[in-house]
Amino acid sequence: MSTVMQDKGSIAPARRIRHNSAAFTIINCTLLVVFTLLIVVPVWNIVISSFSSSKALGEGVAFWPKEFSLDNYTYVLKDKTMWNALFISVAKTGVGVVCHTLFCALFAYPMSKAYLAGRKLYSAMGIVTMFFSGGMIPTFLLIKSLGLLNTFWVYIIPALFSYYDIIILMNFFRQIPDSLMESARIDGASEWRVFRSVVLPLSMPGIATIGLFHGVAQWNDFMTTKLYVNNEALYPLQMRLYDIIVQSQAATQNANMGHLVLDTTSRGVRLSTIIITVLPILVLYPFVQRYFISGSMAGAVKG
Repeated sequence: MSTVMQDKGSIAPARRIRHNSAAFTIINCTLLVVFTLLIVVPVWNIVISSFSSSKALGEGVAFWPKEFSLDNYTYVLKDKTMWNALFISVAKTGVGVVCHTLFCALFAYPMSKAYLAGRKLYSAMGIVTMFFSGGMIPTFLLIKSLGLLNTFWVYIIPALFSYYDIIILMNFFRQIPDSLMESARIDGASEWRVFRSVVLPLSMPGIATIGLFHGVAQWNDFMTTKLYVNNEALYPLQMRLYDIIVQSQAATQNANMGHLVLDTTSRGVRLSTIIITVLPILVLYPFVQRYFISGSMAGAVKG
């Protein structure tokens, strides 16, 4: 009899656990669906609106093109300044990723060695840069004194160092067995050859992770152009998009009906420019997602 009572007593908590688990799953799925809709619906509206005519844009929010039109994209792609801005964005992102990744890797490799003299001091100095900066005006004066104003390299050189990315790479380098590097040295490999032929190939997830981080940051960077570049030939897509937004806002200040078509047309061009700006990152991300996830986890949990 006592055994039966014990079995009933153990079944009740198990049922409560299953009930709580089911309730948690329902609530969790509901919240995920809500958050997903909050993200997807505005993006979908932007995509649909970019393919709509100026007349349809004036009718409000739509979830399907009422009057399908490619006029907005035709206008954008015919603009020579847009192609130049696209070239600048691609160039600064590509060059920036290569230079930033190489610079951080060269810094992180010796920092991953416990026998490095002054390692704690360098680490403390690096951590300070994660929380404090010189400020906008001192940074501007530094950029000016270095002769980087209105040059392409203003996008590259100030963004070479990131201690957060260095921490990720340090954690990857520490996972590489010392025996592999010692074997390479015994075979006559120099320290540079060990770094290039042993360390970097085994740390590709970390390299891809910081490459993606910096690539997205470079592609979306707007303030560097706003603060340090006046030459329109060096404007990236983001600055070109800013100009389009400013022009459309100036058009909407006129309240007469004669400017309604101008406003909706400017809005369509703005939306199509947003899609063209975001599309390269959306295409690239699935190819590096695997490395990005593994690299982020390693940088988060390894000491």
